[in-house]
Amino acid sequence: MRGTRTLAAMRHGPIPGARGRVRPLTLLGDTVLREPCREVTDFGPELAVLVEDLFATMYAARGVGLAANQIGEPLRVFVYDCPDDEDVRHLGHVVNPRLVAADGVVVRGPEGCLSLPGLEAGTERYDHAVVEGFTADGAPVTVHGSGFFARCLQHESDHLDGRLYVDHLTGWRRRRVLRRAARTSWGGAS
Repeated sequence: MRGTRTLAAMRHGPIPGARGRVRPLTLLGDTVLREPCREVTDFGPELAVLVEDLFATMYAARGVGLAANQIGEPLRVFVYDCPDDEDVRHLGHVVNPRLVAADGVVVRGPEGCLSLPGLEAGTERYDHAVVEGFTADGAPVTVHGSGFFARCLQHESDHLDGRLYVDHLTGWRRRRVLRRAARTSWGGAS
C-alpha cells in the first residue's frame, strides 16, 4: 500500500529494514500477485532476512505496507509502517496472517498499491480490522487497526490471498484504473 513517509515519523526507534536489501516490485499482470501465498513453515534466519528485505523495499518505494508476493515471494508475510486516522504510527510484520475481523463502518477512501505505481481509486473498506498471526520468531501476534491502518491491514491481507484493491472496484472506477494501468510504461492487465 502506498503512503506518505516522513523522517519525523521514523525517529522514535530503530528503523526495520536497515540491514535489508531493496528488491524489485512485482507489478500488475505478474501471476504471483494473483495466486494465494503459501503458509510459512520455517521460522529460521531466511524468514528474518525476508522481513528485513520487505521493510527496505517498502521504505524505498515510500509505502506503508508490503506483502511478500509483491517482491516475488509467494509466502504469507507482510510488513507495515502505517498511521491510523489519529496519526498514531503502527509498525510491524505478520507471518501467516489471518484477517479475523473486518467490521464497523464501510468507508470509501483513496487507495493505491506499490504494484500499481502512480494509480489510486476510491475503494470501500471497513474502518476496523483485526489480524492474527505470528512474528518472524514464531511468537503469536494480534494486530488491531482502525481507520487508515485498518485499510492497510485489509489491503495487505488481500495480497496474500491473490487479490488486489482493484478487485473491490466496480463499474467506472474499475474501468478507469485498469485503463490507466494499460497506458503506463509498466502496463499489465488484470
